[in-house]
Amino acid sequence: MPAASQPAKLAAFPLFMKVDGRRVVIVGSGAEALAKARLLGQSSAEIVVVSPEVPEPDLADWIAANGAVHRHRPLLKGDLQNAVMLFAATGDEATDAAAVDLAKAHGICANAVDRPALCDFFTPALVNRAPVAIAIGTEGAGPVLAQMIRSRVEAMLSPSLGAAAQMAAGYRHLVERFVPKGSARRRYWSDFFEGEPARLLEIGHADEAKAAANDLLARRRDLPGHVALVGAGPGAEDLLTLRAHRLLMQADVIVHDALVPDAVVAMGRRDAERIPAGKRKGCHSKTQAEINALLVTLAQNGKQVVRLKCGDPLVFGRAGEEMQALRDAGISYEVVPGVTSAFAAAADFELPLTLRGVSSSLVFTTGHDLRGNALPDWAKLAIGGATVAVYMGRSIAAEVAERLMDAGLAADTAVAVVENASYARRRMFHGTLADLPTLERRTDLDGPVMTIIGDAVAGANFSKSTPLSTRTLVPVAA
Repeated sequence: MPAASQPAKLAAFPLFMKVDGRRVVIVGSGAEALAKARLLGQSSAEIVVVSPEVPEPDLADWIAANGAVHRHRPLLKGDLQNAVMLFAATGDEATDAAAVDLAKAHGICANAVDRPALCDFFTPALVNRAPVAIAIGTEGAGPVLAQMIRSRVEAMLSPSLGAAAQMAAGYRHLVERFVPKGSARRRYWSDFFEGEPARLLEIGHADEAKAAANDLLARRRDLPGHVALVGAGPGAEDLLTLRAHRLLMQADVIVHDALVPDAVVAMGRRDAERIPAGKRKGCHSKTQAEINALLVTLAQNGKQVVRLKCGDPLVFGRAGEEMQALRDAGISYEVVPGVTSAFAAAADFELPLTLRGVSSSLVFTTGHDLRGNALPDWAKLAIGGATVAVYMGRSIAAEVAERLMDAGLAADTAVAVVENASYARRRMFHGTLADLPTLERRTDLDGPVMTIIGDAVAGANFSKSTPLSTRTLVPVAA
């Protein structure tokens, strides 16, 4: 299988730099310098503005109103004493470059306004709910975009969020003393920020908010272990459900299948334990019995567990065995549906799995069902007009085609094949049942393959797919 798609790498890594009691130097006298001053004015840094020119009136007013210092001369080495960063905002490239060079010579990070090549860092669009801060950056590529995102985030966050964070800081030592680590502690803080304490702060009732926080502390308790069988979808991380994402963020342990992409596993909490469970063709790192026992043991130890499965956990995921093991052990569990690969493949092809007057039923199966002597019931349904989605069928495509044609399914029945459904790198093929054996002979397909067979397939969009053979399938009208 090809490597899972990875997020693009950041050229500038976001971090929060301590500036309390440290100097920030701004070189300039106009609007650009004022913009940086206003941004830095939200911090407790000492702000020093340096320029040989007299500051423009708005900047001069800001300096006077905010206790900043103005030095009416060119930038000197002494201005950088105890400085943590420098902004060059003169509007003149040579002057900005000279200021940046002086800062770098003294080990100080520098930013030149609108000159990315001179910058050690970029200033973000800032959402300030001190002590909570959200910084939005585009590495200088889209300042307007950053401001658009900032306005949306501002609308999402309560103005009282900072007050809630400040109150929470006062409770940290009590929570660490009385509430057990792990799920119980996370639940306390979740109830704190999403429950009564935060709600009461939002309406200005600070004393009642403290009482509610104390009540939460008095009701502290260990949470019992719990297992969520979660569908990871077909691969693309943005097809993960909101509930699945929430549970991943709450999990102590993520037990994941080998085919679940790293990008999906990474959507869990950074400090959650990750346990690969294998279950990939030809590479089973754990038996199903071992996985069952692992889930039971983790939950008995009080862990919040996400069992992360490709697609939907109830479609060829052996979830039934895991649920039975959890029931037998008295472990609470839940099932979170996922987008199964057949739906993703159909979406890639713009393929109607059911089509009025053509097909009104749908079958999910694996090609391995055809290896017995008896024809399975689903094959009979295919002959009767059902659309059939075949999982894990590439290696026996010829046998699937032969058995279905021998049973009476027409050789010119439409077929659609998708490798890596839902991914940007997916590959799509179309043809007929008679063409299907060519799939088995392809050695370049090493990702998961989904095959959809039936008359409804002829209503798909074949403009982005490749014929399985030299023969061309002509779409029919729906």
